Amino acid sequence: RTSSLHLLHLSCGLLCISSHGPGGERVRLCLCENIETQYGKLHCTMTGTPRANRPVILTFPDVGLNHKTCFETMFEHMDMLEIIKNMPVCHVEAPGQNEGAKTLPTGYTYPTMDQLSEALPAVLKHFGLRNVIGLGVGAGAYILAKFALNHPDLVDGLVLINVNPNPEGIMDSVANKITEWTHTLPDTVITHLFGKEEIETNHDLIATYRHYIATTMNQSNVSQFLRSYNSRGALEVERPVPGGSINVRTLKCATLLVVGDNSPAVEAVVECNSKLNPTKTTLLKMADCGGLPQVDQPAKVIEALKYFIQGMGYSKSPLLSSASMTRLRSRTTSSSSITSFDGSRSRAHTNELQRSRTHSRTEEKRGRSHTDVSMESVSNSNMDHMISKSTEVAC
Repeated sequence: RTSSLHLLHLSCGLLCISSHGPGGERVRLCLCENIETQYGKLHCTMTGTPRANRPVILTFPDVGLNHKTCFETMFEHMDMLEIIKNMPVCHVEAPGQNEGAKTLPTGYTYPTMDQLSEALPAVLKHFGLRNVIGLGVGAGAYILAKFALNHPDLVDGLVLINVNPNPEGIMDSVANKITEWTHTLPDTVITHLFGKEEIETNHDLIATYRHYIATTMNQSNVSQFLRSYNSRGALEVERPVPGGSINVRTLKCATLLVVGDNSPAVEAVVECNSKLNPTKTTLLKMADCGGLPQVDQPAKVIEALKYFIQGMGYSKSPLLSSASMTRLRSRTTSSSSITSFDGSRSRAHTNELQRSRTHSRTEEKRGRSHTDVSMESVSNSNMDHMISKSTEVAC
């Protein structure tokens, strides 16, 4: 049994997603709109029909990327079909960051990272969304984290790729200024997205993304977004201490941090993990992976996303139709969800993903400074041992 997914561009206002599988062809229309907010227009692409009993995946790309160049490799992957056929998706782009955007008006003050996060409630209101699972990369991850901190009731979970919780330091600021003077904007963005080793060795990928940045993005708009990101403040999160204050500012939702081991953001992501609640946060450091895990190793990121969604209690019920989703009540303890798996195991096993919330193993690992999961370090038998028998569901 095989399936494939294709994007057909119908017009500037609509996209058609056509999926071909054993059951034939299904077509979904995607609505593209510019949503007016108090901080400017956000370009949004909505696929699927929001329903009260399921969240919507809300994406936000990094600087220099739009939702296609940032997420298309992942969302067009055949394994992603399991998720998007059951969950609507809303792709959000910052003002002027969509493909082919016009230059922002003279005198327009580009929003800060905080302001962009505060623009998102208008998007949810426009589409009638009650809650979301955020999927962000780089600047987009930072914005979604801010959004979740200020509006915890609207965010069920976060998948943050390459998130940096720190403001730009003095040395970073000086280095960025020098880079701006000596490099073109595409090259500046490339050094933000990819590490030195990847830039020097993966010439095809770097050339592709340099081309994307130069030809699909408005250079003036990207420059403004980049300056806004480089002027960000600290994320201002603090790890809760047992017996300490219950009013500690931290992410209250389940959070999956993802970073490639060759990413320029790896240290920042590890530091972010050390500042978050260990009972709600998992760090996934991907081996032999570069600056954009969802592009470099999309199948593994999708597999992690499936585990994450199931760990939150969302899964397709075997008693319902294939398009139905149900919110499950976990009968396990509410401890840290430590999900480890080997991306090389068979696809049949991958498609029968199961939820794991094993309290005893969490306590064994509590002594670690952070929840750090390697996708290559755990055998299949260890994975099966970690699966909780009280809740077994398929995605």
